[in-house]
Amino acid sequence: MIGEPDLNARIIDEFRANKEKVGGGFSRAPLLLLHTVGARSGRSRVNPMTCLAARGRFLVFASKASCDRNPDWYHNLLAHTKVRIEVGDTILAVRAVELQGAERDTAFAAVPASPTVGARPSGSSL
Repeated sequence: MIGEPDLNARIIDEFRANKEKVGGGFSRAPLLLLHTVGARSGRSRVNPMTCLAARGRFLVFASKASCDRNPDWYHNLLAHTKVRIEVGDTILAVRAVELQGAERDTAFAAVPASPTVGARPSGSSL
């Protein structure tokens, strides 16, 4: 079985080699690469993730595949909101904002329940 770091590295390599397109379970999912700084370690991190482009923003969902706790990158974003994302072959400097209330509910409702994204996210959105 492939561990998460190895799988992420393969997805990142494939994303960059194919201008955002990857195969397998993510072949139909919109992806971006999120560059963060570790909240505790201060180390640079890159995580591939599904996203939703909406109104000129890229939404990512800290659902950890509908687990009951947020992924590590979520805590990194809370600690360091100025991050970079890779979309296709473009790297953008962005600021992460956690959605709240009705805006959060609307964003979550827009996410399709599908095998490529997983179940509707239940965690936080940024």
